[in-house]
Amino acid sequence: MNIPDSPRTDEEATVTIAMIPQPAKLREGTGHFSLSPGTAIQAGDGLQAVAQVARALLARATGYDLPIESLDQAPGAIRLVLAPEGQHMGAEGSVLCDLGAEGYALRVTADEITLSAPAPAGIFYGVQTLRQLLPAAIENETVVPGRTWTVPCVEIEDTPRFSWRGVMLDEGRHFRGKAEVKRFLDLMALHKLNVFHWHLTEDQGWRIEIEKYPRLTEVGSQRRATRRSMFGKDDDGTPHGGYYTQAEVREIVAYAGERFITVVPEIEMPGHSQAALAAYPELSCTGGPFEVSTRFGIRRDIYCAGKEETYTFLQDVLDEVMALFPSEVIHIGGDEAPKERWKDCPDCQARLRSEGIADVHGLQTYMTNRMARYLAERGRRLMGWNQILNDGLDRSAIGHYWVGGMKRVLAHARGGGDLVMSDVRYAYLDHSYAFTPLSSAYKYEPVPAKLEMEHHEHVLGLEAPLWTEFVRSLKRFDFQCFPRLTALAETAWTPREDKDYASFQARLGPFLERLDRLGVEYASGDDVEPGLFRRLLSPFTMFSGPDF
Repeated sequence: MNIPDSPRTDEEATVTIAMIPQPAKLREGTGHFSLSPGTAIQAGDGLQAVAQVARALLARATGYDLPIESLDQAPGAIRLVLAPEGQHMGAEGSVLCDLGAEGYALRVTADEITLSAPAPAGIFYGVQTLRQLLPAAIENETVVPGRTWTVPCVEIEDTPRFSWRGVMLDEGRHFRGKAEVKRFLDLMALHKLNVFHWHLTEDQGWRIEIEKYPRLTEVGSQRRATRRSMFGKDDDGTPHGGYYTQAEVREIVAYAGERFITVVPEIEMPGHSQAALAAYPELSCTGGPFEVSTRFGIRRDIYCAGKEETYTFLQDVLDEVMALFPSEVIHIGGDEAPKERWKDCPDCQARLRSEGIADVHGLQTYMTNRMARYLAERGRRLMGWNQILNDGLDRSAIGHYWVGGMKRVLAHARGGGDLVMSDVRYAYLDHSYAFTPLSSAYKYEPVPAKLEMEHHEHVLGLEAPLWTEFVRSLKRFDFQCFPRLTALAETAWTPREDKDYASFQARLGPFLERLDRLGVEYASGDDVEPGLFRRLLSPFTMFSGPDF
């Protein structure tokens, strides 16, 4: 890197490079690169789409319609370059290795910007870093006339800690719609998050069109009212509903893909299935009738594990889901599935005897393994909450930890099984800030302390779930997510040894200015770090929050 010999101006001396997530390696220089209307974006083969993202970002507030050109050595350009591992030029001409599929190297000099990576995903994340090197005003949709746009000279070598950097959105409880989902995908991209876990079926609503079973949306997507509280008996008397057509799902999946985000659908089984049973009661043990649930919690009626018709239905649903989602991973839930109905069901008891299964807990493992095999035969992989981690589970299944059962979680990893971590105490975005303050979210360590080093590779990463029982509005959505999701995004990306909460707090201010300009109504002040009294009350307030 050619560091200018001239001293910094007073204005340059006050520049602070504040980015979230913190890059793995960052070296500041002096001076800056200036954008102009003639600055070209030079894109290597396969990078036209990312170049379009960069141009749209830079045009938003500058008004510059930067030309996209092929690579050459003309000065003053922003160069996007795909290069194999070991061919990325780093600090002072050093050669970089081990950037991986999502890493990148960014060099900004007074003369040019060079962004190189082994794969397009790395170029995309480098563009997000370049975005944060520019002032927060770059986020404005309105052109700022006469402003000079500069990027500080810097060298960055960066690659994520975890390959799974996710967030889960529950739409079973409250349907959000296409526009809000796309907005959230844009915010995920800013945070370098790469997995959108989409919870689409619940007791309170079925949210995805399945053409072979139209009653899933005709009946299962609508409920007559919604409970006002988790434990109360009153409801709001207002019908709630909505679902995504297959065309809308394809549109959202494509939108996510352009941002290098994988959409992992969740189709709950065997529990949390009352909306489906309201549509097709013959799939239950009792035959119903049922209604789409208006209250939250756990329902006793679940899919019948004894009837062959249940497996036909679930496989038909998965066939249509796989046609819509290219994700290798399909989430099947698997948590909170009471077995009372199975104990009294002649079909379930006959299945136990015919398959030589000891008890109803083993029957759920039988169902899970059968679905895992069905998915594997089609090149997919099953994922489920950690309640599926029972003896005899197919080791190809990904365990998704959220609460309890750590002994089985550790055993799964030690046996070669993969994990994604979402500890309910630190990663659940629906909880109040009194229960999970910002500092707790930031300090979350996804790798279990008792897991031996040789098994750490089986922790794929972390995920932040947002359950929406009480998230009715976009304002409440923003409040619950940010800035805790910002903190968890840094944990997912930044090397563990480089994390520092004081540093994060210092960098958070400039980042929040960016969120301000993007219209995000995040929590702040005493909300994010409540006092001792509110923390003592947190067990009683974890399901509560501002009513907006």
